Amino acid sequence: MGKVKAFLKRKDIEISLKRYGIDAMGAMAQGLFCSLLIGTILNTLGTQLGVPILNKIGEYASGMSGPAMAVAIGYALRCPPLVLFSLVAVGYSSSALGGAGGPLAVLFIAIIAAEIGKVVSKETKVDILVTPLTTIFVGVALSALLAPAIGTAASSVGRIIMWATEQQPLIMGIIVSVVVGIVLTLPISSAAICHTLGLTGLAGGAALAGCCANMVGFAVLSFRENRWGGIVSQGLGTSMLQMGNIVRNPKIWIPAIAASAITGPVATIMFRLEMNGPAVASGMGTCGLVGPIGVYTGWVNDIAAGAKEAITATDWIGLVLICFVLPAVLCWAFGLLLRKIGWIKEGDLKLD
Repeated sequence: MGKVKAFLKRKDIEISLKRYGIDAMGAMAQGLFCSLLIGTILNTLGTQLGVPILNKIGEYASGMSGPAMAVAIGYALRCPPLVLFSLVAVGYSSSALGGAGGPLAVLFIAIIAAEIGKVVSKETKVDILVTPLTTIFVGVALSALLAPAIGTAASSVGRIIMWATEQQPLIMGIIVSVVVGIVLTLPISSAAICHTLGLTGLAGGAALAGCCANMVGFAVLSFRENRWGGIVSQGLGTSMLQMGNIVRNPKIWIPAIAASAITGPVATIMFRLEMNGPAVASGMGTCGLVGPIGVYTGWVNDIAAGAKEAITATDWIGLVLICFVLPAVLCWAFGLLLRKIGWIKEGDLKLD
């Protein structure tokens, strides 16, 4: 047993929830952002501005989402170069065979292929052949065996959530908004989860509401401590920056969670806010304004498909209220109350 542990340590293989559930999934979200999401934004710009070259670039970028996710996962797992580069083929195969639920297949299969590749890396004199052959063979073989089933399972769960949100917009609006908002602030990737489950439509709108409630909410809630730098870093960056403070005083999370419980059903019932852009945008919130851009992309796509006549004033009002105004006002009000009763004290929200 001691020899096995020593071998795994030498190979930098750490079998833990943090390494696979946080590090790998977080990197996977970055891979998604740098391929599918950027591609979608460029494609939308190309369509709106009438610049075909942007559409072409967007198509190429979006088409590389599988390889981008796999390489990002390999980077997070600290793979040697030959393993890392071989994951391009693994990501392509697992994404293609996984269908709509491909991201989950990429996550599982890329992790296994990467770790096995690390096991054999530099163990032979013909490493340049053995390592990539092993990594690619294991990854593609697992893709053929498992990716379709994993993809179908992920898609099924996503469809159930979306169906339930359509049937019970009040209850599911609260649940989806609160849960995804919490996941966004935790060191877990809400973007990767939303993309994996394919959360779009009304459920995607609720997810976006929860993310915005946390990001904009914490930015406004902590303004007296962090000023404008906090507005930018949290409102356009990530509320995950507050995790250290949340661990020290969990009560500071109450305003954002309460706000998400309100904005979720407001999105699903009052404005019928749907995320018909890329599913990954449902879990991005206001990070780089990706969430609102995703909603707009969905509007444009719906108009092009004939499912929507035009973008109305109500659409814009709902988007602005859900993504910016309500999270700011509600978190400020709840925060004021908690500061008065002493649950939140001066400096509790200060970022280092």
